[in-house]
Amino acid sequence: MANRESFLTFNSFNFSPPTVDLNHIFLFLAVISPLVVLARAWRPGAPYRGWRSAALVVLTITAAAWIFVPHAAGYIGGLAWIVLLFLPAIGLRKMTELAARGGNRSAAKLGIILQVLHPSAELRDQVRLFQRLESRQNHPVPFTSVPVVDRVRHSQLRSAPAVLVLILLNAVVFLFEISVGNLNDPEVLHRVGALEPYAVVAQGEYWRLFTALFLHGGFTHLLFNLFALYILGPPLERSIGTIRFAVCYLISGLASSAGVVGLMVLGFVQVAQLVGASGCIMGIVGTWAGFLVRRRHAPQAKQRLGNVVMIIVIQVAFDLSTPQVSMAAHLCGLIAGFFLGLLLTPRATSVAGDR
Repeated sequence: MANRESFLTFNSFNFSPPTVDLNHIFLFLAVISPLVVLARAWRPGAPYRGWRSAALVVLTITAAAWIFVPHAAGYIGGLAWIVLLFLPAIGLRKMTELAARGGNRSAAKLGIILQVLHPSAELRDQVRLFQRLESRQNHPVPFTSVPVVDRVRHSQLRSAPAVLVLILLNAVVFLFEISVGNLNDPEVLHRVGALEPYAVVAQGEYWRLFTALFLHGGFTHLLFNLFALYILGPPLERSIGTIRFAVCYLISGLASSAGVVGLMVLGFVQVAQLVGASGCIMGIVGTWAGFLVRRRHAPQAKQRLGNVVMIIVIQVAFDLSTPQVSMAAHLCGLIAGFFLGLLLTPRATSVAGDR
């Protein structure tokens, strides 16, 4: 896994009803993400230490907002996070991709723009290097000082057809939901197939275990889940193959739904309705964990496993601080994915640089 997970992914697994407070989500992001950045930046030999200043600014703005306007602290801190951490992380990744394809001039121009949001000596050095390479008309070389260290790919989804199909399927189903009625109405969610443990157990509506995995309680809920799938899915699919990835995704999701129903029957949880792909997404996280545990002696496997563990810990913290989400669904999907990951072997054609 790469550093970008620290900025992008840990907020994206919301298996939740439409009442989740967006201000709370952004507040969580604006606090946890900078702390993760600071922890990474202060490690011995950590690249691109300029991120420390940006993370401290985000924390300062969030703290000030919490003191003076607590009802909007999440939105204010979230905006600071987007401007100072999220957009620079995305931009730096794009800059690296441009340079790797020979577009040193475009990479340098993008770097100059990013300096406005993220001024640092490291970024200035990168821009100068791109400019020198362009003037010499040399081929691009790998750049290890940029925080996004993944092997560059022409398209994140081009070699991950299962992820692309799942993203499109969730989007199409969401459009269908909108056409049916108000997503804040439990009756609408009931009609379209939300998971209702009572209906499953008492009325035998077992199909809800599956249909709920493709439903969402709002656009933000959908966006978070699809973005997490976009980030975490393609490298795993390239490593284990399209069919096995799709199987892991669906089995993990079904396990999350069945687990919630079973825990409710046993009296451990009380659930009325659940919708969302987060059980599947957490299954992908679990599959990564199991896959990396089995390959723990491979190069960089332990570092990547540490990143997966960090995602899990942060997700649990988010669940504990957000009563509207179903931790039970997340954990059931995660556990199912972990055991599936233990059974997997790398695809013979997988790229050594895949995460």
